[in-house]
Amino acid sequence: MDAPSPTHAADDDAAGAFVPGPRARCPGGAGPLAGVRLAVKDLFDIAGYPTTYGNPDWARTHPVAAGTAPAVSALLEAGAELVGKTKTVELAFGLTGENVWHGTPRNPAAPDRFPGGSSSGSAAAVAGGLADLALGSDTGGSVRIPASYCGLYGLRPTHGAVSLAGARALAPSFDTAGWFARDAGLLARAGRVLLPTGESGALGPMLRVEEAWAGADPAVAEALRPALTRIEARRSEQAMPLHLAPDGVDALYAAFRALQAEEVWATLGSWVAQTRPRFGPGVAERFEYARTVPPDEVKAARGVRLAFQARVRGLLGGGAVLVFPTSPCPAPKLSASLQEQDRVRARTIGVTAIAGLAGCPEITLPLGRIDGAPAGLSLVAAPGRDRALLGLAESL
Repeated sequence: MDAPSPTHAADDDAAGAFVPGPRARCPGGAGPLAGVRLAVKDLFDIAGYPTTYGNPDWARTHPVAAGTAPAVSALLEAGAELVGKTKTVELAFGLTGENVWHGTPRNPAAPDRFPGGSSSGSAAAVAGGLADLALGSDTGGSVRIPASYCGLYGLRPTHGAVSLAGARALAPSFDTAGWFARDAGLLARAGRVLLPTGESGALGPMLRVEEAWAGADPAVAEALRPALTRIEARRSEQAMPLHLAPDGVDALYAAFRALQAEEVWATLGSWVAQTRPRFGPGVAERFEYARTVPPDEVKAARGVRLAFQARVRGLLGGGAVLVFPTSPCPAPKLSASLQEQDRVRARTIGVTAIAGLAGCPEITLPLGRIDGAPAGLSLVAAPGRDRALLGLAESL
């Protein structure tokens, strides 16, 4: 693998996807990803380049990366051509994709709406045709939601399946490395490079998560139902209705929020307290909640997580697949107030927490549109069934 070499950003960033400044590039080579243009979220290290983590004070207080993250190296060694590092929400702590320091990437699929985050630049690069494959990270939905908002295929793998060495942490028991593509075949090819072999065998039956369908905007549910019907016809089976969360997805959101907050402060709190960094809208408030989250809420959330994880893994252990809308609503308009963005975030994480709390792989398929905006349909399998899930997406 050749060492990445700097170039200055040319006029090939119409989506505003890449981090400002010299562009990290590395020529492609032979291998299963030969000819594939790769973009990498700016929380993965690339030797010789700063990892800014979306925040100028983080960049100021951390040295240039001495080595390249193993997940990035694996893709480059498989022949991919590196075309640049992509923007992220500050410290990966947000879901709209906004970054006031580097500029918010444009959503090529719905230019009047947010691209989704925190892997906003990676999603924008692929949706805008600036890259074929992009590496991101997903803690609370940061690959799945931008994929849904931008009309892409996206995978959050089984927790721990892909190395996060050389990547900045947010909430380690939820953090995963994920990726985007415009077609299921390339998504699967990248999976064959990054994922362990895992269990073999076909997946099925499909279980329709009723809470997620009922909680989605009616327009989202209606836009995705024809896709579900087509999948049912192709597989010659009907999805069976399932009530997965007896206390509702709001309870899942509350548990995820408390657990994530505790881990965020344990991971980044010392740096925040010492550096007193500048933050964009909403980020400082999320860190303040992380600093002050009540211990009794965290303790209760641990119990919710253990019980939910056991329930989901028990249901999926035989090969069943959950199916539901990736996001309950389309991407918020760029004009949405901070309060509206927070409401969307809470509703959305209640659904993305299904795979997050259970540690399961989830793939989102771009199968619907609402008022010109994309909407994704998600499939979730048992831990370790990532390759089978990617194969199912390819077959559909």
